[in-house]
Amino acid sequence: MAQREAVLRLDEQWARIRAQGVDAEPAEADRLLDELITALREPARTDPECAARLGLRLADLAARRFGRGDRPGALSAVEEGLHHSQQAAGHSPEYARWYARGLINQGVWLAWPLSDALRLPRYPLGAAGEESPNPMERAAGERARDLTRTAVEIWAGLDQHDQVNRRGLAQAKVFLGDRLAELGLTEEAVAWAVDAEGDFRRLLLAGPGGETDPAVLQEAEEALDHVGRQLELRLRYLSFDSLAGLRSGGLLPERLLPQAVVAARIQGVEEDRIAAGLGLDPEHVATMLEVTPWLAVWRFEVRGPDGLWNVLSHPWHSTAEVRNRTAEDVGAELLHGWMNCPDYPGPSGYWRVHVWWQEEGDPAGARFRLLAGPDTAAPTPSGTPS
Repeated sequence: MAQREAVLRLDEQWARIRAQGVDAEPAEADRLLDELITALREPARTDPECAARLGLRLADLAARRFGRGDRPGALSAVEEGLHHSQQAAGHSPEYARWYARGLINQGVWLAWPLSDALRLPRYPLGAAGEESPNPMERAAGERARDLTRTAVEIWAGLDQHDQVNRRGLAQAKVFLGDRLAELGLTEEAVAWAVDAEGDFRRLLLAGPGGETDPAVLQEAEEALDHVGRQLELRLRYLSFDSLAGLRSGGLLPERLLPQAVVAARIQGVEEDRIAAGLGLDPEHVATMLEVTPWLAVWRFEVRGPDGLWNVLSHPWHSTAEVRNRTAEDVGAELLHGWMNCPDYPGPSGYWRVHVWWQEEGDPAGARFRLLAGPDTAAPTPSGTPS
């Protein structure tokens, strides 16, 4: 008993350092954490609280390693920590929460190569893109998705009258949406993000007794900002059928309808079909298209004698804000000017053009693209996107 109490006192000391309530040099903090982990190992064999705390402290070790750039070391530590956390999870809702958070962290670190420096999907089209994750990255991303889905299930199984559990569930749904988006599963990612957004909005409206904890309020607002940005990005990669399916399932928020209408028009969907598919009045659709612009981004390239593609300068590598135009409309207008400019290589040269929505990216994600050369069909101003 005395040994257990000594270990828990050591854990309290570490908790104060972790919360920055006590100043400690990095080397001293590392030494204390290593000592604590060693001290917890023996009682963790039979004591659920010690097992749960060992899982937490191994997660702390993983976070410190990850912060120093040691991703393999972080994954090793969190894997061991989750083994102990899982053993303790059934003994207390608090231990179950610790386990769920550990699963989410492991998912984040596993999926790290699938996101860029801004934590946006590096391969938003998944395996469908010309640039796609390698097999190891994809396998890690799929495991991250599965771990995060397990975390969602754990949070959902806890008492949803408890504000902490409702917040945890909403956060886990956001993370699951992120993991799905990194694999190119955009429609499913949108569905989870919209579900999470609804959870956070309900948290903002009222907590137990009609009051919401200030910390919960701040976290919910930050999460809503994140989800809003992610949804706006993800809608750019959805087909019209996916948009219509989300709308019919109640998973396309009203505030995103103008973007959904524009997305459909960019793809070449006619206004009456947009109205029918999204359940909108045709006049409403026409108004949205007139007042909601989209940014067309294009890039022309010419293949040189060395076989390399050379990107041309402005105006053949540029942007323009347009309204009620399809990507093919933009492409056709560009072709009119291109074939009469000095940079055009003529029928004996190879050239290509891509038109994206909002920003350059994977060529497979271009809304209009065309490759021309002596052994391809002659392009026309109404060239068909490939």
